[in-house]
Amino acid sequence: MEINTTQRQWLTDFNLDHPLVIAGPCSAETEEQVVKIAHQLKDTDTSIMRAGIWKPRTRPGNFEGVGAIGLEWLKTAKAETGLKLATEVANKTHVEMALKADIDVLWIGARSTVSPFIVQDIADALKGTDKIVLVKNPVNPDLALWLGAVERLHDAGIKNLGVIHRGFSTYEKTKYRNNPEWQIAIDLQSEYPDLPIILDPSHIAGRRDIIFDICQTGLDLNFDGIMVETHFDPDNAWSDASQQITPKALDQMTVDLRMRKEFTEATAFQNKLQTLRTKIDVVDHQLIDLLGKRMKIADEIGDLKKKNNVAILQSKRWNSILDTMIAAGAENNLSKEFITKFLKAIHEESISHQHKIISE
Repeated sequence: MEINTTQRQWLTDFNLDHPLVIAGPCSAETEEQVVKIAHQLKDTDTSIMRAGIWKPRTRPGNFEGVGAIGLEWLKTAKAETGLKLATEVANKTHVEMALKADIDVLWIGARSTVSPFIVQDIADALKGTDKIVLVKNPVNPDLALWLGAVERLHDAGIKNLGVIHRGFSTYEKTKYRNNPEWQIAIDLQSEYPDLPIILDPSHIAGRRDIIFDICQTGLDLNFDGIMVETHFDPDNAWSDASQQITPKALDQMTVDLRMRKEFTEATAFQNKLQTLRTKIDVVDHQLIDLLGKRMKIADEIGDLKKKNNVAILQSKRWNSILDTMIAAGAENNLSKEFITKFLKAIHEESISHQHKIISE
C-alpha cells in the first residue's frame, strides 16, 4: 500500500492553523438535540460534527441508535450551521444511506475493523467515493488488522483516508475504558507518516475528567486532530454519558491544549523534542505498569513460600535470571553494568515484598 500526501489532501484542504476537531454527541437522540449541539459547536474550533446513527452494542436491549431518520436531522444541522458531518457505517446499507444523505465523513468502528469480511463489504460499497473515510483501530491491539482495513479501502480507490485511535480493550482493569497502547499508534505513524491520525479520547478515557490529558498526549505525539464526544447535557445522554463533555468545555479545552500553531525552525525543534519525550513517557509508564505486575507475582510467590515454609532467597534462581537477562540486555545494546544494577533493584524490591508477606 502506497500512502503519500495525496491521502491527506482532504485534511490540508481545511486550511487549519490548529489540529482538526471533530465533535458531537455519541448518539443522535432527537432533531432538537442534534441541531442544538451543532449551533453550540459552530463557534468553536470544530470543523466536523459527529453523531452516531447506528450504534453497535455488545448486548441487545441497549440503545442502538435512531437509525436513518437521524440522517435527516444531521442534514438540518448542516444546513443551519455549515458544519461538515460524520457518522459511523457498519454495512453496505449504512453506506448507501449515508452517501445518499451526503454525509461528508464516514468512519468504520472498532467492532467492524476486526472483520476483514465486513471491511471488504464496506470498501466495495464505497468504491470510487470522494468522501473522507476514517478507520478506527480494531478492538484488540493488532496493527496488521488495522492497516489491513485501510489497505482494503485504499485498494477500492478511496483516496481521502485516515485512521482514528480509540484505544484497545483489555481484560485487566485500568484507569482507561480502552487502553491507549500508544506504541501501536506510534508504530503506525512510523510506517505511514502521511496517513492522517485522529485521536478519540472519549473512548480511551471512558470518563470526562481525563480527556484533556489524553488529548495533550496525542498532540504531543503529532496526532492530526481529536474526535471528542460532546453533548449539552452529558449526564442525561442516551449513551456513554460519563465520557461526554459540553461544547463549552470543549471550547475551553482547545484553548488550554498546546496546539503548536506556529512552525519556525525553533518551534519545529521543540515540537520534535516534545514528541520524542512523550514517546519516552509512554514507555516509562509501560515499564511502571509491568513492574507493578511483576511485584504482584512476587507477592503470590511470597504467599506460596510462606505456606510451604520455604526460604525467600533462592540463589541459584537469582544467578540464572541475572545471566539470562545480561545476555538479553546485550542484544538490546544495554550494558552488563546497567542490567545488573537494574535487576538487583528489582530483586531487592521483590524480596522486600515477599519478606513482608512471610512476616505477617
